[in-house]
Amino acid sequence: QVQLVESGGGLVQPGGSLRLSCAASGRSFSNYPMAWFRQAPGKEREFVAATRWNGGNAYSRNYANSLKGRFTISRDSAKNTVTLQMNSLKPEDTAIYFCAASSTRGLIVGNLPDTGSYDYWGQGTQVTVSY
Repeated sequence: QVQLVESGGGLVQPGGSLRLSCAASGRSFSNYPMAWFRQAPGKEREFVAATRWNGGNAYSRNYANSLKGRFTISRDSAKNTVTLQMNSLKPEDTAIYFCAASSTRGLIVGNLPDTGSYDYWGQGTQVTVSY
């Protein structure tokens, strides 16, 4: 049974940082896309970042345009984990953050932001940015 478990969420002041982690179990995703999405109250789930295998030890990273420069996605294929480093956090970053994994190895870049591209989801971790 495949499971994705997020951790690292919490309360942080504006301008602070958090590091989210997602541990996958049940199968390896080292050669498959993994991503982070977020959902704020009353809003649709939105794409944050994704990492995709490009062969060998190479992975590409894609980000929502509005988050470039503040968020960094990385993965450890040996540990089957993906992390999201979030810096300079703003109150509008408050949301539940979800980890996702796809079973489609050759997922094209244009499809990375689509929730329908992912087959497995974690339960989410709450991130609150406030004083």
